[in-house]
Amino acid sequence: MSKSMYVIFTLVINGILPWVIYVVLSDYMSSLLALSIAMLLPLVDNAVHLWKYKKLDVFGGLMLFTIVLTLLLVFLGGSEKILLVRESLITASVGIIFLVSLLFKRPLIFYLGMRFIQNNRFAENWSIRYFRFVMRLMTFVWGIMLLAEAIVRVIMVYNLSTERYLFFSNYVLYGFIGAAILWTIIYRRKSATRLQEIKSQLTK
Repeated sequence: MSKSMYVIFTLVINGILPWVIYVVLSDYMSSLLALSIAMLLPLVDNAVHLWKYKKLDVFGGLMLFTIVLTLLLVFLGGSEKILLVRESLITASVGIIFLVSLLFKRPLIFYLGMRFIQNNRFAENWSIRYFRFVMRLMTFVWGIMLLAEAIVRVIMVYNLSTERYLFFSNYVLYGFIGAAILWTIIYRRKSATRLQEIKSQLTK
């Protein structure tokens, strides 16, 4: 499966099909049970990722966590609204982690950069004041965007029908995440140029 096809597959599995399954099954069983079944579908995406990469990524781990939480809420008599809110609570928790990390010596974005940026000298940039500012600003923006996304979707839960929420919620999710990613790409290019200028001045 090509990269573009995998992205499309992921969007369909996590967004469109859960909504379709809920709409179909809700005519034959309780809406709570139909919703619980629909929420299990993203497990297929995790299985494909596990088969392809032989490991489960952070996204897959979060999805498994939400699935377990969903089933737990069903057994405990959780309402539809609670089941729909649980993803937003996880998103909000991640956003809070980003913001809380600003209180520590190095923010979360710095450690994510250490993990994903293939540059052995990345950590050395921490000694530069501008670099520290960039890391903290990026951490702050991601924390705010994740919190804002969670708040919007919680408001949607209590103001839309379950059917309409399932249809629109992923557009909100990918909209906020997409905006954050786009801002990160643009700002990273701009800040990288500025950082290089500063480093050049320091070596003179």
